[in-house]
Amino acid sequence: MKIFLFIILFFTLTAYSQQTDTVDFLKAEAVIKPIPTEKKLEGTVSYSFKILKASDSIYLDGVSMKVNDSNSNGIKISSEENKIWLISHFEEGKTYAVTFSYEVTPGQTLYFTGNEIWTQGQGKYTSHWLPSIDDVNDKIEFDLTIITAAEKEAIANGKLLNTKKEGNFISWQFDMQHPMASYLVAFVIGDFKQKDLTAVSGVPLTLYYKPEDSLKVEPTYRYSKRIFDFLESEIGFEYPWQNYKQIPVRDFLYAGMENTTATIFSEAFIVDSIGYNDRNYINVNAHELAHQWFGDLVTEKTNEDHWLQEGFATYYALLADKEVFGDDYYYWKLYQSAEQLKAQSDDGKGEALLNPKASSLTFYEKGAWALHILKEEIGEEAFKKGIKTYLEKYQFKNVSTENFLAEMRAASGKELKDYEANWLKQSAFKATEAYNSLLKSDFIKNYFEISALREIPLSAKKIQLQAALTFSNEYIGEEAVYQLMGEPISETILLYKKGFESDNLYIRQAIAQTLEKIPKELQTQYESLLNDKSYVTIETALYKLWMQFPEKQKQYLDKTEGIIGFQDKNVRQLWLALASVTNGYHPENKDKYISELQNYTSPEFSFEIRQKAFGYVNELQLWDETTLYNLIDASLHHNWRFYSASRKILEEVLKEEDYKVKILSLVEKRGTKAYNVVTNILEE
Repeated sequence: MKIFLFIILFFTLTAYSQQTDTVDFLKAEAVIKPIPTEKKLEGTVSYSFKILKASDSIYLDGVSMKVNDSNSNGIKISSEENKIWLISHFEEGKTYAVTFSYEVTPGQTLYFTGNEIWTQGQGKYTSHWLPSIDDVNDKIEFDLTIITAAEKEAIANGKLLNTKKEGNFISWQFDMQHPMASYLVAFVIGDFKQKDLTAVSGVPLTLYYKPEDSLKVEPTYRYSKRIFDFLESEIGFEYPWQNYKQIPVRDFLYAGMENTTATIFSEAFIVDSIGYNDRNYINVNAHELAHQWFGDLVTEKTNEDHWLQEGFATYYALLADKEVFGDDYYYWKLYQSAEQLKAQSDDGKGEALLNPKASSLTFYEKGAWALHILKEEIGEEAFKKGIKTYLEKYQFKNVSTENFLAEMRAASGKELKDYEANWLKQSAFKATEAYNSLLKSDFIKNYFEISALREIPLSAKKIQLQAALTFSNEYIGEEAVYQLMGEPISETILLYKKGFESDNLYIRQAIAQTLEKIPKELQTQYESLLNDKSYVTIETALYKLWMQFPEKQKQYLDKTEGIIGFQDKNVRQLWLALASVTNGYHPENKDKYISELQNYTSPEFSFEIRQKAFGYVNELQLWDETTLYNLIDASLHHNWRFYSASRKILEEVLKEEDYKVKILSLVEKRGTKAYNVVTNILEE
C-alpha cells in the first residue's frame, strides 16, 4: 500500500505535463446513462492506448468520479480527486486496452435544464462527466452510446449507427471516424424534431428544433446550407467530418459551441421572421461551423495559439456575413471591431495576439483583423493556397502560430517579419493600417464623411444629414439620426420626418431609441413604429408612447396585446407590466396580468425570460413568497450572468426588512448553498 501511494504521489507531482510523451490515447468507447432525477451519470468506458515510453502509471482526467477498483486486462484502476490512475508495467511500443465503469454527479459541464440534458466542455472540462484527457494535445476517437428514456432523443458527435429499445430506455450508438480533443465531445438529450438538408459536397446537415418551434425553423436556420457551401468553397478544404448537426438548448452558457460535428447553441437565437431582423443566428452559425476546421480539425498547441481558433472562426464568419449581406456589412463589422480595439489600445490595455491571457476581444476581433490584413498583404490567391496546405498538413493534429506562418511564407514567398511583429506580437492595435484598409470601401468613405460632421453645428450640416437620411444605407442613416440627439426639436423636425419616411427598419429604430421627448408634431409618425417588423423597435416605442401620451395608453396596449417578441418574451413582459398599472385598463384582468408576469420568474422558464421578469417584479414591487423563492433559486443558477444579475436584485430586496424576514424563512428550504449566498450578502 505504501509503495502504491508513493507511485501516485510521484506522478501527481511530476508526470502531468509529460504524459503526452508517455502515452497516446487512441480510442474511447463510452456508454453513458444520465439519471435526471438525481442529476448524476453512470457510465462505462473502454480505452485503447499506445505506450510511447515504458511506465508504471498513466492517468485519465476524471473529476470526483467513483470508479470500480477491479482489474482490467491486468491493469489496476484507482481514482483520486481529479485523476483516474491506470497502474501496470506498461512496455514501450505496446498497445493496451482497459474498461471500467464509473458514476459521477458533475458540478459543471453536464447540465440538466428543464426536460433537456446537455454538455459544455469548453477548453478542458469534459472530465467532469467522462473520463478523458484535459490536454488538447492528445486527440482521441470518441464513440458514444447514450441511454435515454424511450420518449427522448439523443444527439452526439458523429454518425448515428443504430438505436436499440430496451424496456423503457433507448440506446443511441454514435460513431466518429477521426480523433479530436476531449473538450469537443458532447451530447444532448431532449425533445426534438429535425430538418434534413444536404450540402453541395454531399455532407448531411441536420437542423434540430423543438416541436413548438416548427414555424421558426426557416428564419432561425436561414442560409444555413448556403453558409456551409460557402465555407467549404472559401476555405478550399472539404468539410472533414461525417455530418454536421446544430442543436438549440435552454440556458446555454454562451452563444454557441463548436463540438465536433454537433454545434450546440442558445435557444435565444430561435426567432420568427420579425425577430430575425434584430437577432439572427447567421454570424454564430457561421462562426461555430468555421471552427469545424479551425479548432476541431487543427487544434491549438498552447494558449498563446488560441487566436488560430477564435480569430479564424471570427474571420470566416465575417466572410460568410459578406456572402449573405454584402460588402458594406462586412466593412461595417470590421470598422466596429477596429473602434473597440483602438479604444482598448488607446487606454493602454492593448494585447498581443500571442498573449496566452489575452481577452476575447483580442483573440476574436484582433485575430480576424490580422487575417484580413494578411490576405491584403500577400493576395487572395496566396492566402487561400496557404490555408489549404496548412489544413492538409496538420489535419487532426495540433498547431502553433509558427506552423501557420510557415505555410503562409511558403505560399506567398514573403518573410512576413513586419506582419508578425505588428499584428501578432505587438500589443498596440495598428489603427492607421486598419483604417487605410477600411478606406478601400466606398461605403466606409461615405460613412466617414458623415461621421466627421459630429462636431459641426446643425445649421451647417442639415443638407448632408438630409441626404444621408434620404438616399444612403442604414448605417449612414443611423449616424445621421445620432447626430440629431440633443439638438432643438424645432430644428430637427423635418430631418426626423425624413428618417421616418425612409422606411428603413434600422433608421427608424435609431429614431425610436434616441428620441427621448416625442413632440406632438411627430406623434403620428412615432406611433407608426408599433407596426415595424422589429421587436426592439416595438418594445422601445410602446414604452415611450405609453409614458408620454397617457390619454392613449389603452389604445397602445390594445394594439400590442398579442405580441410576444423574442424568446425572452420582451414585448409581452413589458405589456404585462404596463397593463397591470394602467388605470381603467381591464381591471377585472389585473390580477391575471400580475400573476402571468410573476410566473415568468419560475424555474420552468429559461433564464432569459426569468431575468427580465425579475426586473419587472422588482420595479413594480410584486414580490410574494413564490417570487422570492424563485429569486433565491435564480441566485444558484449555473449561468453566471443570470445568477450574478439575480444576486444583485437579491441584495437590493434584502434591504427591505419585510422581504428579509421572508427570505430568511425560505432560504433554508433551498439548502446550504442558498443559505450561504444570502448570509454572504447580508454580511457585506
